[in-house]
Amino acid sequence: MHVLALTTVAAPDANLALVLKVMPALVVLLITSAVCGRLALMVMQPRVLGEMVAGVLLGPTLFGWLFPEAQAALFPPEVRPVLYVLSTIGLTLYMFLVGAGIDHTARTQGEVRKAAVLATLGIVPSLLLGFGAGLLVHSLLSRPDVSPFQFALFVGGALSLTAFPMLARILYERGLENTPIGRLTLLAASIDDALAWCLLAVLSAMHLGTGTSSALLTIGLTAAFAVVMLKVVAPMLRPLGRSVTRTGRLGPTGVYVVVIVPLTAGWLTDWIGVYAVFGGFFAGLAMPRDPKFREVLHGRMMEVVSTLLLPAFFTFSGLNTQLGGIAGGPMLLAFGLILLAGFCGKYFGCSLAMRGIGFGRREAYAVGALMNARGLMILIFINIGLAQGMITQELFSMLVLVAVLTTAGALPLYKLALPERLERGARAAPPVREAADVRSNSS
Repeated sequence: MHVLALTTVAAPDANLALVLKVMPALVVLLITSAVCGRLALMVMQPRVLGEMVAGVLLGPTLFGWLFPEAQAALFPPEVRPVLYVLSTIGLTLYMFLVGAGIDHTARTQGEVRKAAVLATLGIVPSLLLGFGAGLLVHSLLSRPDVSPFQFALFVGGALSLTAFPMLARILYERGLENTPIGRLTLLAASIDDALAWCLLAVLSAMHLGTGTSSALLTIGLTAAFAVVMLKVVAPMLRPLGRSVTRTGRLGPTGVYVVVIVPLTAGWLTDWIGVYAVFGGFFAGLAMPRDPKFREVLHGRMMEVVSTLLLPAFFTFSGLNTQLGGIAGGPMLLAFGLILLAGFCGKYFGCSLAMRGIGFGRREAYAVGALMNARGLMILIFINIGLAQGMITQELFSMLVLVAVLTTAGALPLYKLALPERLERGARAAPPVREAADVRSNSS
């Protein structure tokens, strides 16, 4: 009996052992993200770009190359699923806060139509150029079981994405989220990304052999989910907004609601097949529109989500990134072709769209720069493609580098097009002004 008791006490606790492995990984990734985020701000880049780079540095590209044993000990295989879960929760809650922060009352005339034009010229040129680039590099970069058509369509779909969460974070950091340019850009980016995710659903169905009917079912369920969130759930949440406006605080019951609703929505969209971030975003759109509610909600949640949970996603992606595989003439040429196709399609397509709907030259190129940032969403897109065996490790690494470079170029190009003095005018102007008023700033 005593021997059995001693054996039981001496037996290792598997859960505690996992905690003791996850905690050091979280501490290291948070410190690295904080340092790289600070360095990014010092060179006038958004903090989120530094966090992206931190994830790549912690992977096999640098940390794993210099200290392979230490990297393997810090991020063993059993820790990676925990990072994936944390990153999914973080992205879902972040997109929930983005959706909740959009001011529906700050609507300009013809906003939806203009956003549709911007989204169309943001996705079609990138999709076509990416498709062409994919056909040219198929023999070099594709898996043998993936057809040229599927491979090229995946490359085009990845390049047509805009980093919706990252774009939102850049706009929030600069106080532009509810200006005409900010709202139009966010709305167009959400349309682009939704279409790209529908494309990914079709590609997954083709690759996994489940048929086009499965993809159509995914698209139909996504549309039904959006309608239910905006027409059924949103009215049910309005009393919460009135309560917060009256009391100035979000009580315990309210906190439960604002955590359970986006997590449930994320779970449903994950089950549908369009990833949890869209569930979180639509949950945010369903939240009360009261200004005081938005202020209290962001004050309670934004810093925790963006500081603790988002870096876990960047690290998870970085652990799958090996930039050493891009070495060599043919690989570098292939990477250059993919980067050029992605940049030109999005930057010039969106700039042309903005000019076409009546904005000035400066605003047009500023939005083209912002829409060209790919960051988070392309990382999610290609992580799914890699997990399902649609792409190779080499293409994954190239597209990670495309994400970093296009995102790094977004803010400098934006500032070049819209200097600080003009941006201050855009930030201070009433959000209900017309496009003609926006044009006057650039004349």
